[in-house]
Amino acid sequence: MDEQNKLILPAIAIRGLVPLPNVDFRIEVGRDISINALEEAEKMYGGNVLLVIQKDPNVMDVTPENLYPIGTLAKIQLKLKMPSGNYKVKFKVTDRIKINEYTSFSPYLVAEYQKVQSINLGDEEELALVRRVLDLFQKEGKTFLVAPEEVSRLLQSGLTTEQTADVMAAYLKSADKYKYLEEISVSRRLEMLIEDAAKEKKIIEIENKINEDVKKSIDESQKEYYLREKMKAIQTELGDKARQDEEVEELRKQIAAAKMPKRIEEKAYKELERYANTNNQMAESGIIRSYLDFLINLPWYKVTEDTNDLKAVEKALDKNHYGLKKVKERIVEYLAVKMMTGKNPSTILCFAGPPGVGKTSLAKSIAEALGRNFIKQSLGGVRDESEIRGHRRTYVGALPGRILKAMKDAGTINPVFLLDEIDKMASDYRGDPAAAMLEVLDPEQNSNFSDNYLEEPYDLSQVMFITTANSLEDIPAPLRDRMEIIELSSYTEYEKFNIAFKHLLPKELKNHGLTNEQLEITDAAMYKIIQGYTREAGVRELDRLISAICRKTVKDILIDHKEKTVITPENLADYLGKVRYFNNEGRNESQIGIVTGLAYTQFGGDTLDIEVTTYPGKGGLILTGKLGDVMKESAQAGLSYVKAHAKELGIDGVDFSTIDIHIHVPEGAVPKDGPSAGVTLTTALVSALSNRPVPANIGMTGEITLRGSVLPIGGLREKSIAAVRTGLKKIYIPEENERDLDEVPEEVKEKLQIVPVKNIAELLHNIF
Repeated sequence: MDEQNKLILPAIAIRGLVPLPNVDFRIEVGRDISINALEEAEKMYGGNVLLVIQKDPNVMDVTPENLYPIGTLAKIQLKLKMPSGNYKVKFKVTDRIKINEYTSFSPYLVAEYQKVQSINLGDEEELALVRRVLDLFQKEGKTFLVAPEEVSRLLQSGLTTEQTADVMAAYLKSADKYKYLEEISVSRRLEMLIEDAAKEKKIIEIENKINEDVKKSIDESQKEYYLREKMKAIQTELGDKARQDEEVEELRKQIAAAKMPKRIEEKAYKELERYANTNNQMAESGIIRSYLDFLINLPWYKVTEDTNDLKAVEKALDKNHYGLKKVKERIVEYLAVKMMTGKNPSTILCFAGPPGVGKTSLAKSIAEALGRNFIKQSLGGVRDESEIRGHRRTYVGALPGRILKAMKDAGTINPVFLLDEIDKMASDYRGDPAAAMLEVLDPEQNSNFSDNYLEEPYDLSQVMFITTANSLEDIPAPLRDRMEIIELSSYTEYEKFNIAFKHLLPKELKNHGLTNEQLEITDAAMYKIIQGYTREAGVRELDRLISAICRKTVKDILIDHKEKTVITPENLADYLGKVRYFNNEGRNESQIGIVTGLAYTQFGGDTLDIEVTTYPGKGGLILTGKLGDVMKESAQAGLSYVKAHAKELGIDGVDFSTIDIHIHVPEGAVPKDGPSAGVTLTTALVSALSNRPVPANIGMTGEITLRGSVLPIGGLREKSIAAVRTGLKKIYIPEENERDLDEVPEEVKEKLQIVPVKNIAELLHNIF
């Protein structure tokens, strides 16, 4: 009690509410500092406690600067503990108090205070004011009070003028209630009550007017639209558009700074006016804003200056790519024309070849050599035309097409634009994206490229488009006609060896934090990796294998503290496991009815064995191995040739009506088709029927006619590389393909005897 006589009590900081005297006050107490004060008040001060009000309710930590000086004295009437550990408390608020100082902040607030007495004159003016307040309560209490029934009950219990003012203020719907707490004049409190009641009445009248205006303009069933219109009308009444006006002005400056073409700029300003007159709570506002942002960020005139030094271009290409001599020459010629004329050549380059041979990195090198920005769009799996042309803005969630989106990301109107995997586009009921690409890649049309989202032509004529493809057959003919095809074929083992040491190994050493002093791969080990662990046209798998060696080396350094690792053919298996591929070691011996053919796939060259066997039957021909129509026809043609020339082939003693012939191409799950297996099929038939083996180190390719002529084939370079990789020593090719021998690398010619043949009879004579 001594502490209380000194007018010192525990204090609880109240957030977001204002307790007033003469009214019960209920809150939930949850902060530790407040719970401690509550418990101390009950234990030591007879339940008496001070309630002080925070200025900012969002601040959790209580400081004197964040507490108002006027508070209330209250007594705890009821306290309930909740499962969460918080307390629900009912206080009886008795007096206004002024805080002199806070004497403690831990473990709870303690304040020294003094009571504040109200000025209650009791004169005629005050009497008139209280009558006016009571009259307002009788007539319009429901408009400005929260619980008029409760107020009526309290008034009937007989209240003084001061108590009446406090009760009314406590139950006001909306007002700054702290002003009632700090005001000591009862007359002034009554005046404030009359003012706040009038304000609330005016707000109700405005809201009713808004409701009436909105109801007249829309159908009652459109509830969502009604709410938006109501919000718009409220903003108009209150004048709450300053923020949007500021945003509109900022957008106006950005449009001016973007320096768009005149027609685009006019459209942008027109859309800006729509945006200014649209409520920002409506979905339409967001759509217009996105469109304006897109127009502002899309490049219209900004360009990068090209490097006009062809020697620097050649140096950049040689630095990043080993070999590819013809490809580099064609790129340099292409860029020379561009530099001479000052504009992009009319042809679009298309790098075609197996995966991993450097198509994408070549495009990056061109951009680097020219000093242009580089952007890439993968077209694999694109089957919707709108992905190229964009969606019309009439649709919800409309987006620009991939072309203009990439142009926005590029930031200039003359980037190097790589359209990757153009052969992987598909079409369905949503349109044919390949048809949309015709306009993009046509220099005569792309100066006015039409995007549905933009709704205005866009100039793509300064963009250097480069495309890549694995298989030219999958590109529609009109689209293929737009492009100049530059074929990147398989790498030889020698080329892979140089690429590995000049590009892949330094890159992986850097990626793994290693140096040449910590990891060394010998030449013999690198050749063994290429021959025994990879069978690919490009170098991606080789890169992954070098990465695997680097990872294991890092582990050895960190765990075993190994200073240097040297990779040799002998310890290679410790790092990469067992050898995966053997160069025809399974068929060192020549066998009857088995012949090695050469194939060309989108992944490079390959070899495949064709097996033929005969057994008693009724003259049937069985074909297995998932062969396509072309190979089935080749088998029929080969059999017809063999039957027609049985005597010359030394098999005239064979009665074809008493035997069945089975032709099988192993790896039956893999589809196989193409017009270059006729020679191999025919040779295998002759071998099986005459019981004469074909040497295992011989391969062949070519299609035959019924008269025995050997027709030319494609992919001679890839097939010859595959032959060397598989361990063949001699291959037979069509005579007409002799002109393609200059494309075959010299290191392949040194290891492989290439024999041109004009007729199948010539080939069979050489073999048998």
